[in-house]
Amino acid sequence: MVKAVVTGGAGFIGSHIVDSLVKKDYDVVVIDNLSSGRKDFLMGAMRSGRVRLILDDLKDPNGEWVQEFRGADIVYHFAANPEVRVSMTNPRTHFNENVLATFNVLEACRINSVKELVFASSSTVYGDAKKFPTPEDYEPKEPISVYGAAKLASENLIITYSIAYGIKSLILRFANIVGPRQSHGVIIDFIRKLRSNPNALEILGDGTQRKSYLHVRDLVSGVEVALRALRSSGRPYEVFNLGNEDWVTVKRIAELVVEEMGLKNVEFRYRPATPDGRGWKGDVKFMLLDISKMKACGWRPTMSSEDALRDAIRAALSSQLPGVARC
Repeated sequence: MVKAVVTGGAGFIGSHIVDSLVKKDYDVVVIDNLSSGRKDFLMGAMRSGRVRLILDDLKDPNGEWVQEFRGADIVYHFAANPEVRVSMTNPRTHFNENVLATFNVLEACRINSVKELVFASSSTVYGDAKKFPTPEDYEPKEPISVYGAAKLASENLIITYSIAYGIKSLILRFANIVGPRQSHGVIIDFIRKLRSNPNALEILGDGTQRKSYLHVRDLVSGVEVALRALRSSGRPYEVFNLGNEDWVTVKRIAELVVEEMGLKNVEFRYRPATPDGRGWKGDVKFMLLDISKMKACGWRPTMSSEDALRDAIRAALSSQLPGVARC
């Protein structure tokens, strides 16, 4: 029986990973402090009898969670503070919850002889890239947010542990991920604002920000394909971009939300935070990842960015997330 540990497994992306592992008959231990995750995201998976939820904090290197790594075949490290804006106003939080937590996870892997690790990294490690689509070997990597810097620092720690201690590691740089159970991000922000005022919508930035969006179902299938590639590569670690082949402006996302909510004549009020129209300091304005490496492994997204966004908007509108549920 395969044992998997999923950190942050009660969160948006992590809970979908848990669902996929249960379908493969894995025994799954979820470690989460529920700072952004929700127990109800795991209810379906827990009914299988194969999932245990451990409420603990990865920042504590002596926590009971460390013992849960004993006998684990693979660790999916998806726990993180995902708020890029928070990283710019409270950098220490992101160091502790992203870099320190990752170091503690790596130490738990080393101490308990875990052989494989999957890490959820981010497109933000590239900063303001000058090449689109941006490939994995793009240089220089100059993150413009503490969040991006924390992800890049975590990647380097993982690479070192892979080489020094034999932990075979998969580093996945995600584009913007959307879909059911999403609890933060531009879609949720727009819906909450329009629930409050259906006549006007505040848009952070000038609306021309353009980024790639991937549905969480495509992410889950991509993780499996990338993991098979890692296992067959003979290398101590692999790095893959996981994103879409197109990109969408923030203005278009606002239009999609308005359409799906059935609203008319909504005034868009733009609020740029920088002279070049970003939503906040540290916000990458343009992002499109080169996914040719993943495509060479036999994977490609089944939904375009716009289709993924529309599906995610519909899921959010029908959800019971605070401030989002239908009236």
